[in-house]
Amino acid sequence: MVRFTVLASGSKGNSTVVTGGRTRILVDCGLSCRELFRRMRLAGEEPETLDAIIITHEHSDHVNGVAVTARKLGIPVYFTEATHRAWTRWLTPRRQMTYAQWLEQCRKQAAERQAEQDASADEGEPDETDLVADPEPVSPAMAELVAAEAAAEAADPTSVKEKKDPAWLPAVEFFQAGQPFQIGDIAVSPFTIPHDAADPVGFVFKAEGVRMAFATDLGYIPPNVKAQLSGLDLLLLESNHDLEMLRDGPYPWSVKQRVLSRVGHLSNEAAAEFLETDYDGQAAYVILAHLSESNNLPELARVAAERALQARARLLANRLLLAAQHEPLSALYF
Repeated sequence: MVRFTVLASGSKGNSTVVTGGRTRILVDCGLSCRELFRRMRLAGEEPETLDAIIITHEHSDHVNGVAVTARKLGIPVYFTEATHRAWTRWLTPRRQMTYAQWLEQCRKQAAERQAEQDASADEGEPDETDLVADPEPVSPAMAELVAAEAAAEAADPTSVKEKKDPAWLPAVEFFQAGQPFQIGDIAVSPFTIPHDAADPVGFVFKAEGVRMAFATDLGYIPPNVKAQLSGLDLLLLESNHDLEMLRDGPYPWSVKQRVLSRVGHLSNEAAAEFLETDYDGQAAYVILAHLSESNNLPELARVAAERALQARARLLANRLLLAAQHEPLSALYF
């Protein structure tokens, strides 16, 4: 059995479950672990049956819950190496300080070094008895604290690792765009997409002869992506914004420029143009995804896509669906 379940799609979180045979993969984990599990059960999916998580890119709406979810389920997470590095840096940012704070830190360190030198000069050269002196006794309170920490680590070593390293995962697997690989019963073909992230990718999943493509968060559709989005049974395609709504909307001009750029997001018009001119019309389902709540309306996205698909109307193909931000889409079976 092959199943495709969109749990959430939009700027507040993205997650989809792809099932093929005995394998279940979570594509992106932009929801909290608690909300992800709630959505999965609502959609008839069992969180405990997930075998892996695979990440398209490191933006927060795609990775917010990945660490907690992977630890809770004890499953591997698949990244490109560049995406994993970027995600790790995002979780563990370097400590920043002002110039005045840095100067104060330097003064304190200099004072401490001077104090150590003065203490050494006063004590003189140590004799042999000084070198083998007994260590200072440990207070009962400190001994109790050390014992408690050791007991906690023995009881739940994972929780201790989490506190020390927020980017710790049970297992990490790396893949490269353009290099197909296998996760259980599902074949995965990652491909590069144009987006302002470290190494963003889309996917084509194949199981039991069914091909499902996942293409969101891309500023335009280059030839390599068009080549991947053919011969499909299901196409999930971004239709992020209406151009007029974005230009007149509440975003700062710098954000509007980013969204409109060739590494931004796909507009309704751009998605419709692809569906009309380059799409082969073979998919049973076309899902419009990652709709902006501020710069789009479901009706606008639907109308643009329906007009584009008019010439490709078929009884058993091109059923148009819209993925939502706040509720899961009914599971699609093949």
